[in-house]
Amino acid sequence: MSIEEILIDKVRILPPDRQQEALDFVEFLLAKIDKQGLSNQPQKSGISALTMAQEYIGCVEAANDLSTNKNYLDGYGS
Repeated sequence: MSIEEILIDKVRILPPDRQQEALDFVEFLLAKIDKQGLSNQPQKSGISALTMAQEYIGCVEAANDLSTNKNYLDGYGS
């Protein structure tokens, strides 16, 4: 029997509140592994959000900016 099968069998006999506790612990372990994985990756040199988003600026067609229309919320919520 594999560790996975043993773990599943043991979790099944736990009461629901203890199953939740086991799930929380597993999620903690996964987050810990994920955090370690991220910390082992080399850091990129400093780059601004503007530089990263540069290719997307102006790519969406939309109505005029609502901040210039002082009445755009008139009647809203009334």
